[in-house]
Amino acid sequence: MRIEATAGNEHKVWLTDDEIEDLRRATTSQRDDIIIQLGAFVGLRAFEIPQVCPGDVSESTSGQYRLRVRSGKDTSGSEGKPREAYLPASVERDLQRYQNEHNIAPKDPYIDLSQPGVRAVVRRTTVRAAEVTGDEDFEKVSTHDLRRRFAQRLLVDQQMNPRVVMAVGGWDSFAAIEPYLNTPTEKVVDEAFREISL
Repeated sequence: MRIEATAGNEHKVWLTDDEIEDLRRATTSQRDDIIIQLGAFVGLRAFEIPQVCPGDVSESTSGQYRLRVRSGKDTSGSEGKPREAYLPASVERDLQRYQNEHNIAPKDPYIDLSQPGVRAVVRRTTVRAAEVTGDEDFEKVSTHDLRRRFAQRLLVDQQMNPRVVMAVGGWDSFAAIEPYLNTPTEKVVDEAFREISL
């Protein structure tokens, strides 16, 4: 993982998918694993995770899943901006299983926690991941870093159209999404130019 210190005792952390799996293995419940997945694979913010309910899941005509975020972040100052987040099939299956096992009604939240409760789950999970892996850097990971991995995976690893990522992730501008990107290493720059044969 790459870590950048910010103001105070805060950090920006760029995780890999293997490190996300380390976090998932460090969870102690199905609920906690779903929280990690909703952040890292769906790109939800900590305050958005408690909003989503089974009734918010839909399937597109092409068979892909969407998750309606009713009140996402809106920098214009209104009550919250809705969006349709992309829901990977593996996460949809885990949500369906969790709903069935816990008898969650269509309008009840999957995760019955407050925003601070979601952050506390991630905090406990990162501490356990640090203990299990022996990598103390896991203790610097926040819920926001899960979302950072979501953006990095799509924009850099998969080279997805930035406007698509902005739409499903709830970013209003290129300037808003840019801080989620990691500075490319020399190896990444070399490979990018090698691929286009310049």
